[in-house]
Amino acid sequence: MTLIMYLHPLSSYVQKAKTGFYEKGVSFETRLLDGTDPVASEFEELWPIKRFPVVQNGRELIFEATTIIEYLDALYPDTPPLIPANPIQAVEVRMWDRFFDNYVNYPQQRLVYLSIGREPDDGEDGAKWKTAFDSAYELLDRRMAKREWVAGDFSLADCAAAPSLLYADWTYSIPVKYQNLWAYRDRLLARPSYARALDEARPYRHLFPLGAPEDRD
Repeated sequence: MTLIMYLHPLSSYVQKAKTGFYEKGVSFETRLLDGTDPVASEFEELWPIKRFPVVQNGRELIFEATTIIEYLDALYPDTPPLIPANPIQAVEVRMWDRFFDNYVNYPQQRLVYLSIGREPDDGEDGAKWKTAFDSAYELLDRRMAKREWVAGDFSLADCAAAPSLLYADWTYSIPVKYQNLWAYRDRLLARPSYARALDEARPYRHLFPLGAPEDRD
């Protein structure tokens, strides 16, 4: 049975999940959530939480990008794994997956929401989120000094890192001095699986609230 993903291509979490699909060579159908019926109504009935991506496999519903990728690893064990079989290595991958979602993607979204009035004005121009970025960028630059990928081979964690670092830099620029982090970001954007997800989002870039730079993708 064909997997169906409800999505919008501009979403960082959609891009994360798509990267997992493309990395493993698993086909799927899409349902574009652009606010129009009948897909929007169909999605709301299927998943009242209304957060995407969500994957439907027959009667099964898999939500959250991390879980979707875990599901793909379990469903297609003969494709390249995105979570190592070794349990200690798997813990490291999952840990860094959470790092990108919680310490890069989350502050990025708070700054965007602040700019469009969906986050309460803190009177400090998002200083606490920028400080969080400063800490994350410095840590990642040290982490990537002698690594190609963030936790062993290309994994779930890198699927999370690619869109997180794309939008993070668009929102609060990665300082030039962090050359290890820049090199990692470049590798992520060049990875064919993520490059495909990124290309599919290009027609929607005008929707990015802060404006999408033309020279940093």
